[in-house]
Formats: sequence, structure tokens, C-alpha cells
Amino acid sequence: MYQFIVNPSAGTGKGYRIWKRLEKQLENEGREYRVFFTENRGDAAEIARALTADKNEPKTIIIVGGEGTYNEVLNGVSFKGMVTLGYVPAGFRNALSRRSRPHSKVRVQCRRVLHPQYYELLDYGVVTCGEDEIFNRRFAGRCGVGLDAAVCHNLLCCPVRSQMNRLHMTGMLKVVLALKQLALARPVRGHLLLDGVRKVEFNYIYFITIRMGQEKKKRPRRGQEVPEDSGKMTVYVANSSLKRRMFGPVLDVIAGVRKKERGVRSFECSEVAVHLERPLAVHVDGESCMCQQDMQIRCIPRKIRMISA
Repeated sequence: MYQFIVNPSAGTGKGYRIWKRLEKQLENEGREYRVFFTENRGDAAEIARALTADKNEPKTIIIVGGEGTYNEVLNGVSFKGMVTLGYVPAGFRNALSRRSRPHSKVRVQCRRVLHPQYYELLDYGVVTCGEDEIFNRRFAGRCGVGLDAAVCHNLLCCPVRSQMNRLHMTGMLKVVLALKQLALARPVRGHLLLDGVRKVEFNYIYFITIRMGQEKKKRPRRGQEVPEDSGKMTVYVANSSLKRRMFGPVLDVIAGVRKKERGVRSFECSEVAVHLERPLAVHVDGESCMCQQDMQIRCIPRKIRMISA
């Protein structure tokens, strides 16, 4: 029995169109399934929480939506039972969809989740922060602090976001917002504590990006297996006394940090504590965590059982 959590409005209606293709294929193959549509923010988390309340019964949950829908399911699901997740990206390309390596054709995505070739055990991260009330938030793609998060916050409340989505110009909108936030940005002093033993101090932090999975030295060739997650995450810190040196790193972080820029340092660790002199914006998988000054991010290894291809 497949359980589908569908955000029909993801990608300006792309989520609904993908679901109709999936529904047709399910009926042609005579598969048993249930579908739950989300209407408001937080619905996906509540549905996932209810589906995994019975820890003795195995569950296969397929998510059709964007990065935010996946993040909600991740924060609502209970991993104490046997849970398998599948993901059909219906939003626009982001850190999470790149990690799941989706195919551009919908029919191939449908075949992957309905006829899985193998399963992967993936890591996820947990952010712990808050002053008056401590809270935890899971993420599967990336967590950002500072300029990275400010762009995500700006994008969430941007009045022209829907129109740009329809025109397939979201990438251009992100670049414009990134340049705007870079012009407004003020660096901050702070330090990282890596794995509880190594302290690294910075004087001009513009943004910190934490990505699940270790930094890949070489891109795997076609036909080669992508190495599984190993309980490590990569932390990128953009630190420079000259703002103009942040132009390249900011554009890279919008499309994904792919190359080493001057002023960007990277570290691999299982846990990192971040302390800043003043609060900065924070996001997880594109969802806002408001502004925080102190936070702890840790990697939970090989916990997500994911349908792969």
C-alpha cells in the first residue's frame, strides 16, 4: 500500500499534474494506494505524523511536492517503525532535488518510485536553537545562516514569486534577491565548534551553509554508484573583509556550492555548534527558522530509507 502526500500547488500546479500521471499509472497496474492532498502549511507534517503513529506496521510514503513539502514530512514522520520514503520533486531545482538525483521526465520519475531498483540509507540533520523556547528542526538538504537564509526568507514573502514561477524565471529572481541581500549584508564575528573539539573563529562572516553529505571530490561517472552517506556533513563559511569577494560565493550558493571560492572555507564534521555576535536569519531546506544567534547542528546517520534508482 503506497501512501502519497501530494502538494498540488507545488511548482505552480506542477504537483497536481505529476500526481495525475502517477494516478493513471497506479490504476493501470492495479496498485493499492491512498492519497492525501495538502492545503495549508503544516498539513504534510500532520499527515506524516498520523501515518507513522502505528510503529508496528511498515509504511511506504511517496512525497510529491517541493522542498518545503519534503521538509514538513521529514519533521512529522516517526522513524521508530519501518518507514520507506520516496520523493518526486514537483518544485524547482534545489539542494534537496539535486541530492535525490531526479530525472527530468515525469514518466521516469513515476517508474522509479513504483518500481524501485534499490534503496539508500540517507543522513538527515537536526538544528537545535531558540532562546526562550528550545526547538529542533530536521532537514535533508541544507541549512543556511546569514545571507543564504536571508535570500530564502526574502523569496518566501516575495509578492512576484508566483508570477516568476509561471514564467520559469525563479533562478533569475533568486539572483536578484541575492544581489539585493549582499548589498544590505553586514558581516558578523563568530566561531564554530566542530565535533566538540575544534574551535574556529571568524571576523567577517557573511553566511554559513551546512549541506548533508560530504564534499564530493569528483563527480561520479555514468554507471558508477554514488557513495552512500557516512554520517558526515559539509560546513561552508563565507568570510572576507572585502564584500566584493562575496559576489562569486553568493551566486554559487544559490545554485549549490560547487567550487572553492576565495573567502570560503569548508569543513567536514558530524556536529557543529555556531555562535554569532548578533542574530542572523536561519533556514532549513528553504523554510524559515527566524533569526538565531546560537545553534547546534548534528548529523543523524543513515536514518532515512529512501527509494532510489
